[in-house]
Amino acid sequence: MTFYVENEVDADFGFDIEELAKSVADTVLDMEGCAADIEVGLTITDSKGIHELNKEFRGIDSPTDVLSFPNVSYENAGDFSVLLGEQLVDLLDPDTGKIMFGDIVINEDRVRSQAEDYGHSVKREFAFLVAHSMLHLCGYDHMEEEEAKVMEKKQEDVLGKLGITRD
Repeated sequence: MTFYVENEVDADFGFDIEELAKSVADTVLDMEGCAADIEVGLTITDSKGIHELNKEFRGIDSPTDVLSFPNVSYENAGDFSVLLGEQLVDLLDPDTGKIMFGDIVINEDRVRSQAEDYGHSVKREFAFLVAHSMLHLCGYDHMEEEEAKVMEKKQEDVLGKLGITRD
């Protein structure tokens, strides 16, 4: 997997952003059974930047913590057989031959404030948001209560496997 990071706001969380994001993303893909060679883009922005994106792409006129822009269309979440079908041609990066899986945008301001609000580390909050967004890129959603329960368990499983706790 290739992970591209654009840190628009020069965020410094006290850890290597790219290393942690890649580790979380790799763990999600491993636990989901995705063996495809993919690339993911991660942008770190602020409340103003994510507010503009949220308004433009979702019609919601407010900032949020994370946005996910999946490139893959799934019939069933986590069913990566779709990567072998007709979509594959449109998803391949012509320069690398890897599957352009999607993009993640994280709000630096919310990483910090939510870590404080929830009483855990900035590292844990950042890792949680990456895991959450990667699951969206894998086709999961949380619009219905049952879907939310599935995502919550998967998120906690990923962070638990990495030893990233709420402490």
